[in-house]
Amino acid sequence: MPLYAHSQDEAEAVSDLGTLEVTGRASDLLGQTDAASSGVIGQPEFEFRPLSRPGELVEVVPGMMATQHSGSGKANQYFLRGFNLDHGTDFSGMVDGVPLNLPTHGHGQGYLDLNSIIPELVDIVEYGKGPYHAEMGDFSSAGYVHFHTKHRMEKGLAKFGFGEYGYYRGVLADSYQVGSGDLLFGVEVNFYEGPWERDENVNKFNGLLRYTVDEGYRGYSIVGNAYHNDWDSTEQIPKRAVDLQNFPELGTIDQTAGGDMERYSLSGNWWLLSEYGETELSAYAVYSDFNLYSNFTYFLDDPVNGDQITQRDRRYTFGGEAKHTKYENWFGLGITNIVGLQIRHDYIPKVALYKSQERRVLQTISEHEVNQTSVGVYGENEIQWTEKFKSILGLRGDFYFYDVDSRYMAANSGQANDAQFSPKLSFVLGPWYDTEYYLNLGYGFHSNDARGTTIKLDPKSGDPVQPVNPIVSTKGAEVGLRTQYIPGLVSTLSLWWLEMGSELVFVGDAGGTEPSGKSQRYGLELTNYYKPVDWLTLDFDVALTQSEFTGVPSSEKEVPNSVGTTISGGATIDLPNGLFGSLRVRHFDDVPLTEDGSVSADSTTVVNLGAGYRYKDYRLELNVLNLFDSTDTDIAYYYESRLAGEAAGVNDIHYHPVEPRSIRIQASMGF
Repeated sequence: MPLYAHSQDEAEAVSDLGTLEVTGRASDLLGQTDAASSGVIGQPEFEFRPLSRPGELVEVVPGMMATQHSGSGKANQYFLRGFNLDHGTDFSGMVDGVPLNLPTHGHGQGYLDLNSIIPELVDIVEYGKGPYHAEMGDFSSAGYVHFHTKHRMEKGLAKFGFGEYGYYRGVLADSYQVGSGDLLFGVEVNFYEGPWERDENVNKFNGLLRYTVDEGYRGYSIVGNAYHNDWDSTEQIPKRAVDLQNFPELGTIDQTAGGDMERYSLSGNWWLLSEYGETELSAYAVYSDFNLYSNFTYFLDDPVNGDQITQRDRRYTFGGEAKHTKYENWFGLGITNIVGLQIRHDYIPKVALYKSQERRVLQTISEHEVNQTSVGVYGENEIQWTEKFKSILGLRGDFYFYDVDSRYMAANSGQANDAQFSPKLSFVLGPWYDTEYYLNLGYGFHSNDARGTTIKLDPKSGDPVQPVNPIVSTKGAEVGLRTQYIPGLVSTLSLWWLEMGSELVFVGDAGGTEPSGKSQRYGLELTNYYKPVDWLTLDFDVALTQSEFTGVPSSEKEVPNSVGTTISGGATIDLPNGLFGSLRVRHFDDVPLTEDGSVSADSTTVVNLGAGYRYKDYRLELNVLNLFDSTDTDIAYYYESRLAGEAAGVNDIHYHPVEPRSIRIQASMGF
């Protein structure tokens, strides 16, 4: 369902939907969304939010967390609704109509890297959770987020920041009227050494160029994006090394871990609102090249050369979408019908896993050339039965075609295809006393790595293995409400359930497949966004989740790395005299690390503070990240590894601490 629409006075057959001005979660979304867990957030909500990394932008989605277990250039770990989403398997991201998730990726299925986003150029963030939205397809069972960049700048922006641990960042952006449209450009440069014993040596460059013609009822945009990043990594370390060998918590076992990434995209969007309805067309082309050097087990498999692996992914992605929305009146009932077509093709000339030492390839474990095509068609019918009741019925069909060429193990070559139809149904009641109620039902899915669908022999051992299904089905339900009864306060409450089919997926880190069985998750979410006066904003979100494997003994039901409780909140002030500030807290509870629950990671709490002064077009701010210098873990795992000198492998907790307290200063000016 569109969150806003353009209007044309002379289009008499089209209802004037008006324009939704988005300032934050306090925006009036009654009648605009079809679920309590959906929403839209504007730049003013996160303008003063202190961010330690771009991936934390997703934390504007209530209940979502972003952490890191390796270098800054790598995609974050995401947590939502009881999922350790790894790097994005069941959470989809998009920028200006271009999907960010990468299927059949060298490091993990659905790899989602947000480092190419410049936060200052994000206009609004649209989000949703659950498999209830017909327009959302692959990787969106837990949720989705769409970033929309600005069409124009009110004033140019020059920004420079510096801080502890060799942090430097600069942003320059402006827009100009060119012909009948606006040409916007933005560049970002970021260098960072980090607090680790081995410098991160982050060298990050971002560029955005956008041309937009917006005539209200029609328009188009052309967007180009360029991103490059290279870095050295400090990965998770085994607890025993710190406890028994006095190894520094900020140290790294493998001194040559790290990576590099580049991404270039070109996209176009076109829209028209007429007496025939609203038509939207989009197309995109993306090139990306990725290299990652990791060592998770140290000397477990190879006591001499070590266990470092190199993961490579080079691809070309092409796709687009056509969508038509028709607003009608049948027998006195307001009817909205939507039909859409989405097409995507990934040509991956090289997705590979190598055994390496100090970034030198020693052995090829697997190397593939993959062609992967997906086609999604969807339809949605919305009927406004009465002033206080509407239904939304949707149906989505997805079709996948895989062609896999295994260059070093011909038996793993082949073709595969699959299809799924996903019905959706939602009911919206109200509002009564500025309160709206929702019931949502739906089926969804995520695709599996193409290599796993044709695999027959394990790349390492040569043993026979079972291929995976191309599509893993999900189904879920949610009941919720959104209330604005108290002036200035927006609250949502949702009770949800999600079941996932067999999670047998290809594991990029190991080069093989790993079964995990069926699972279910259910929980409760409460969000609050309160603006009692113009200069003060308060928010508080809590999510309680239960995650468990089904069809297994009770001693094996825990889902490793599933977060049961997340709490986030903060206060932001923006005073008329130019002073502003933001204090934010993020907490997640103990996390099970094994199926039997015998090993867990302790809870984590981090507080960030931002404060500053704004005078006319000038702004100076101070950010204190990890204000109380927490030594909690950003993420933890439990698995077997072997350190140099150990006679055999040891099962242990491997963790990555949150970064120590750091101070950053930023100065900006408008021109």
